Amino acid sequence: MTIDETQDQIIEEFSVFGEWLDRYGYLIELSSELPGIVPEHKTDQYVIKGCQSRVWVDARLGDDGKMYFTADSDAIITKGIIALLIRVLNGHTPVEVRDADLYFIDKIGLAQNLSPTRANGLLAMIRQMKLFATAYAAVQK
Repeated sequence: MTIDETQDQIIEEFSVFGEWLDRYGYLIELSSELPGIVPEHKTDQYVIKGCQSRVWVDARLGDDGKMYFTADSDAIITKGIIALLIRVLNGHTPVEVRDADLYFIDKIGLAQNLSPTRANGLLAMIRQMKLFATAYAAVQK
């Protein structure tokens, strides 16, 4: 599935919820599906700077040339948000991840319904994931 196909699927899933309280509930549900990060990566080296809560993200380049992310957070809503980002970006090449237009964030109203500090954290998570992708893209050349 392409990045855009996954985003469209997420937009469709969120469209069934009329209230943002229900969408937050769905984010909480998604947090339980987050691929766990290994305990030794729950360190300051992997923590995302700029997040209100603590968020750890790691990325690896698979033998297939595609990126695979793991993450964790001490905040359940944030954990659901990073689970969405991983769902969209996992299993794609570094160039695809680096160049991805993550339009689903605006389409589901996520950025508009987060506190300013959580919105900054969302941007910091995206920035870090794209930095990993940029680094892996340079290595693949």
